[in-house]
Amino acid sequence: MTTQVPMLINGEFIESQSSDKQDVINPATQAVLAHVPFSTPEEIDQAVAGAKAAFQEWRNTPVPKRARLMLEYQHLLKAHQREIAEILAEDNGKNLEDAMGDVWRGIEVVEHACNIPTLLMGETVENVASGVDTYSLVQPLGVTLGITPFNFPAMIPLWMFPMAVACGNAMILKPSEQVPLATVRLLELFQQAGAPAGIVQMIHGGKEQVDQLINHPDIVASSFVGSVPVAEHVYRSTTNLLKRSQCFAGAKNHMVVMPDADKETVMNTLVGSTVGAAGQRCMAISVIVFVGDTIEWAGELADRLKRIRPGVWNDPEAAFGPLVSKTATQRVKGLIQSGIDQGATCVIDGRDIKVEGYPDGNWVGPTLFTDVTTDMDIYREEIFGPVVCCINADDLDDALRIVNNSPYGNGTSIFTTSGVNARRYQHEVEVGQVGVNIPIPVPLPFFSFTGWKKSFMGDLHAYGKQAVRFYSETKTVTTAWKETRVSAPNMSIALK
Repeated sequence: MTTQVPMLINGEFIESQSSDKQDVINPATQAVLAHVPFSTPEEIDQAVAGAKAAFQEWRNTPVPKRARLMLEYQHLLKAHQREIAEILAEDNGKNLEDAMGDVWRGIEVVEHACNIPTLLMGETVENVASGVDTYSLVQPLGVTLGITPFNFPAMIPLWMFPMAVACGNAMILKPSEQVPLATVRLLELFQQAGAPAGIVQMIHGGKEQVDQLINHPDIVASSFVGSVPVAEHVYRSTTNLLKRSQCFAGAKNHMVVMPDADKETVMNTLVGSTVGAAGQRCMAISVIVFVGDTIEWAGELADRLKRIRPGVWNDPEAAFGPLVSKTATQRVKGLIQSGIDQGATCVIDGRDIKVEGYPDGNWVGPTLFTDVTTDMDIYREEIFGPVVCCINADDLDDALRIVNNSPYGNGTSIFTTSGVNARRYQHEVEVGQVGVNIPIPVPLPFFSFTGWKKSFMGDLHAYGKQAVRFYSETKTVTTAWKETRVSAPNMSIALK
């Protein structure tokens, strides 16, 4: 019998009373793994009320005790890394290597949260005036909200609730309705680590549930990762209510290949950074800007991409897995056709690829286009599939113009042996995360994930110091203690 995905409310995993449900589908087989309910308004109100009550006690919990919770949690996550990876590989479709990496990048954020005592330290200045001192306190916000996407079912929830909780907040977590199973396991382990009941609640649903949450008067801040249209909706809705919000959206990441780049290094890095995870990464390289004669390298890249194939998660020979859904598959195939119709050269067409034994999987093979122009749909839209666009640039000036004219600014990279070119590129490019001879420059958690332009809406980014600032408020205290002298009693009078 297919199970229903539970909610987590006030420390208990319970079934929703909702009759509105959606199937959780294995994208390689179309097998139904579970049913995810769309939580009722009453269940959402119950979760928020429970989080608000839990926050009142948790905010007064000593910061070292919060850090010890995170230490215990990261220990459990490491012990169960493969188990979590296998769960998310089944409903998301990633191969095991990608799934293990998904979990590990989340563990790194939890490790960063273990350092929360030093991250919450305020500042002090003595004698700002005569006998007057000023210092700042860093305090939690209240009940926060995390809305996570399908493509990183472990990493992105772990971007959010550990940092929020370590800062002293409560969080309502709304995982993707397409891939909720790994998030359930993450929260089971969080409970096992000793998390107080109610400090993290989990509900399920779609737009209706998200709208109720972002409009709820007791939720003070929202974190979101997903598509541009939904990010814009969440950001506008929350900020119109004068709430704090951070929304990570789409991407179109460019990699610039200079004529002096090491060819073998470029070829080795491009295969995994373009079609890995079936291209369903917000940091995937989807556009290669070949400068000058390096456009001739596209042929060798095509040869290498032809040697790899998708497959099921436990196939050690599979380079990546299926797309998450039939809808996503049809969308990607439609964009491939649009590239052909609009005049690009489809060097590799992955639409008809087959995986033996899995005829119903959402398969799209590596796809490579050359002769791409910036007015084509395959260039302008985030494809979110294993599709690579090759563009030729005359020189570094031309490459910078192409990259900076893109409305997205999530990640970019340059491959070169020239320090002058590298420094100029990192200085002038209008993108939040830049790699030099590194294809996917995702920072470790003591820095922050810093998308720009249409890739991010908000002021403070995920994890790192910016996450601490997002999940906390600063209170400034100024004190003056005037000395009061008390005269001793006249003892000689008292003795007479």
